[in-house]
Amino acid sequence: MSAGVGAGVRVTWLDPVERFGHELRQLREEGAEAGGLEALWASLSPAEQRRRALELLDEAAALAPTVRRAPEREAFAGGLRGEAAGPFRPEELRARLHAAWLGRAAGCLLGKPVEKVPREGIRALLESVGEYPLREYFTAEGVPPELSERYPWNRASRPTSLRENIDGMPEDDDLNYTVLNLALVERFGVGFTTEHVAQGWLEMLPALTVFTAERVAYVNLLELRLPPETATRRNPYREWIGAQIRADLWGYVHPGDPAAAARAAFRDARLSHVENGIFGAMLAAAMIAQAFLTRDPEAVVRAGLAVIPPDSRLAGAVRHALELGPAARPWEETLDALYAAFGHYHWVHAVNNAALVVAALLYGQGDYERSVTAAVMGGWDTDCNGATVGSVVGLMNAEVPAKWTDPLRNRLRTSLKGFDHSRFDDLAARTLAAVPDRYKRP
Repeated sequence: MSAGVGAGVRVTWLDPVERFGHELRQLREEGAEAGGLEALWASLSPAEQRRRALELLDEAAALAPTVRRAPEREAFAGGLRGEAAGPFRPEELRARLHAAWLGRAAGCLLGKPVEKVPREGIRALLESVGEYPLREYFTAEGVPPELSERYPWNRASRPTSLRENIDGMPEDDDLNYTVLNLALVERFGVGFTTEHVAQGWLEMLPALTVFTAERVAYVNLLELRLPPETATRRNPYREWIGAQIRADLWGYVHPGDPAAAARAAFRDARLSHVENGIFGAMLAAAMIAQAFLTRDPEAVVRAGLAVIPPDSRLAGAVRHALELGPAARPWEETLDALYAAFGHYHWVHAVNNAALVVAALLYGQGDYERSVTAAVMGGWDTDCNGATVGSVVGLMNAEVPAKWTDPLRNRLRTSLKGFDHSRFDDLAARTLAAVPDRYKRP
C-alpha cells in the first residue's frame, strides 16, 4: 500500500521503507540468514528502496523462523492444561476485578507522559524537581525548559496525563483493548475465536487508534487476508508488545486458571503476532489469572512462565529476570542488568518489556506503588508496563491506594463506540458477569 493517505500525509508504522528497516532488525533477532537481503537493500538507491520495499518484505517472510514455527506453537498453546482453582465468592471476584481495572488504568496513566523518554531522561526529569525516585504522577511544573526540550514529554499524553491536568483516565490503547475484549466476551463468550477478534476490531476500533503490529494486521484484514496471515504478511512488528497489552481481560475472566487464560490470549494474539509476541500475551494473561490465588509475585511469575515454550527467547528473558533477584538489590542495579541483556531490542518489543514487567513485580513484592513506579522508571514502553504491573498487583491486593485512584474520578475515556465515559465500577461489574459460572460459588 502507499506510504500515506493523501498528499503530504504519512501514516506511521505502514511506510514500506520504514517497515523493511524494522524487518531486517527483526530477522537478525530471530537468527535468520538475511545477509544477502541486507546487502541488496544497502545497494539500492532511496527511490529503488521505495519501489521494491513491499516485494522485499514478502521475500523476507520466507526467511523468518518465527513465521515457520507457527503451527508448532499453535499445537503447544492448544495443549495447555491445568486444574482451575476456586470457585470464588462473587463478592471477592468483584473486589479484585475492580482493583485490577483501577490498577491497570493508574499504572498506564503514570507511564503515559514519559512514553518514548529513555530511562536516563525519566530520572533526569524527576531529579530536576526533587521527586526521584518516582512516587507521584509526573509534573512538568518546575522542570527546567532545557531539560524538557532534551527529554520532551509524550506529545499526545502531556495535555491529559501530567499531575496538573489529570481529569479522569484519558483514552489509551492499553485500556481500549481491555474494554474491547470485554465486549467480545459479552458477545461471543470465553470460547471466542480469532475471527471474532478480527470482527470486533473492524467494528469497534478506529484504524488510527491501533499501532505497530495491530496496524499492519488491520490493513491485512481490510485486504481480506485471514488469520494467521494477518500476523505474518509484511509485519515486522510481529514480536512486539501489542498482544501483551491486550491480554488482561483473558486473565480476568479465567480466575485461578492460568492455562485457560493463556489459551484465550493465544487466540487473540495470533491475529497480529507470532512467537514471542504471542508468548508475552500468554505470560500476562496467566500471571493475572494466578494473581487471584496468591500475593506472592514470584508464584505469579512462575505461573506465567509455565504456559510459554521454555525454548523461547521470552521464556529466557523471564528466567533471567527471576535469577537477578530484584527484591534483594537496588532497582537501578536490576535495570542495569536488564539493559545489558536486552537493551538491543526496540523499546516496543515484547522480550525486553516482559523482562522488565517481571522484574518490577518481583522488586515490588506486592506493594502497588513500589511495583508500578519501578516499572515506569525502567523506561522502554512505560505506559504498557505500568498498566500490566498495575493490573497484576491491584488484583493481588484487591485494592489500589486512593492517591493513585482518586485522580481517575471513576471515569474512562475510550475510542470505542458505546464505552466512552465508562465507570470503572461498572466495567468491573460487567467483567464479573462475563466470568463463567464454573469459577463462581453459588
